[in-house]
Amino acid sequence: MKSINEFQNKKKNNDPITMVTCYDYWSAKIIYETEIDAVLVGDSAAMVMHGFESTINAEVEMMLYHIKAVKKGLEDKLLIADFPFLAHRKGKRFSIEVADKYLKSGANAVKIEGAGSTIDIIKELIDSGIPVMGHLGLTPQSINALGGYIVQGKKSVDAAKILSDALELETAGCFAVVLELIPADLAKKITEQLKIPTIGIGAGRFTSGQILVLHDLLGLTKDFNPKFVRKYLNGFELIKQALNNFNQDVKSNLFPDDEESF
Repeated sequence: MKSINEFQNKKKNNDPITMVTCYDYWSAKIIYETEIDAVLVGDSAAMVMHGFESTINAEVEMMLYHIKAVKKGLEDKLLIADFPFLAHRKGKRFSIEVADKYLKSGANAVKIEGAGSTIDIIKELIDSGIPVMGHLGLTPQSINALGGYIVQGKKSVDAAKILSDALELETAGCFAVVLELIPADLAKKITEQLKIPTIGIGAGRFTSGQILVLHDLLGLTKDFNPKFVRKYLNGFELIKQALNNFNQDVKSNLFPDDEESF
């Protein structure tokens, strides 16, 4: 996938969309060789790459660093990048400046959490020619206000609010909406009512597509096992074993051998 227009085509054709997070050059090079549709340079980089406890520690300069690295490896595959915590709350001018830096660093679109009072900023960005992906449900940047990583929209009043926000984001001009950690039946209802695609993470099987954190699906975080993640590789143990094998070969004088020497 090379443009946001393909999101809409996939929705029309009922063709599921696949996305993963990406934060660096080497993994971008691998993703580029796959059939994955698009990547998100997520503010989860603050946690996955820098060891912070939440995404609120992501900053504009941190995100730009990762966007540039990913772009070098991803080439022309679609790259979407998260606005960091509070960046879109610092006024329209600041938001446009951030988006300007993002797109000039290689992003094709930006993702912004929430709706409501955020809608005006989203409209301003879209009117300025900047594609925006929305994000509803569990919005990690609001984790302190939400009281933790818990399923959103379980109560009817909360579900109605998420649906209303999704419709508002569509009206504002968003090209897609991420639905995170909400009941599957609510995600299905939203997906059916929206003309734009929905991308789920912990939102069941009835969304227009799915996204996972790359490190989670590769099993690189040993003790992180949320219900909504399927590990397609036991990466932690495989890499650990490879390093131990290297260590053992060196200490046993088996590496390098004559073939690996000059």
